[in-house]
Amino acid sequence: MSGGLPGFHNAPVSRALVVAAVLFSVPFGFRGRFLDLGLSYQNVYENLRIWRVIASLFAFSSSPELIFGVALLYYFRVFERQIGSNKYAVFIVFSMTVSVLLQILALGYLKDPSFNPLTSGPYGLIFASYVPFFFDIPISTKFRIFGLRLCDKSFIYLAGLQLLFSSGRRSVIPGLSGILAGLLYRLNIFGIRRLKVPDYAASLFSRFSWPLSNISYQRLPTVATDENIPRHQTHQMEGSHTTTADPMESSIATLVSMGFDRASAVQALALTNNDINLASNILLEAQSATA
Repeated sequence: MSGGLPGFHNAPVSRALVVAAVLFSVPFGFRGRFLDLGLSYQNVYENLRIWRVIASLFAFSSSPELIFGVALLYYFRVFERQIGSNKYAVFIVFSMTVSVLLQILALGYLKDPSFNPLTSGPYGLIFASYVPFFFDIPISTKFRIFGLRLCDKSFIYLAGLQLLFSSGRRSVIPGLSGILAGLLYRLNIFGIRRLKVPDYAASLFSRFSWPLSNISYQRLPTVATDENIPRHQTHQMEGSHTTTADPMESSIATLVSMGFDRASAVQALALTNNDINLASNILLEAQSATA
């Protein structure tokens, strides 16, 4: 399933988060200290160390978890493009903070040695992101594999299940804590969804250089009106109209139901070869640019 335009265009916070996860995970992995990072009853209630809490937010517990986790963080960059880096940074801080607090409460309530230590990594953010993924990302295609009815979102769910049960019960608590954090954010508790970090703070992430940010991408529209699509691309589309198939009516209806006008939906689908996910990203980014 496509996560939108390739690379980290318009997603500097996601880029910094992916880099941080790799930089924290790899050194600890080389030293064989994966199991020392996760939160446990002893290192929270008896011998609290702030550095351990911070490290547990970014460093994954194993190489497979790192691979699946980074892939999901990369995919969920679509939400930063949708709401903007300022609000997405608040979403990250809120989901990670609430998730850690819930994990600490769970450890204090259960006091079960089999949960110690909990698996480490940005589970709170990853599983909090599944809440808007479930509610806001439309299904564009359905298909069958060996008699099972699947859709294009199924692979993202399967990757999440793999991550959720990767360390047994030790990874279930961080995952469920993240889902609860995502639900609280969606319910707009304390008006959290209205908050955003200052522009100068968000701009710091844009200055963070990383090779993945140099991947080429198609220029995006900057006006959220009937002329969402750049004028020169519109002319190109009109010139090749006889060789380009019209977007499916169901895809147009899906975009219109999300609040976009029909003309912009048709143009976005034509430019993206009827990829509804990429088309919705283009239109959402156009709205963010004019917000």
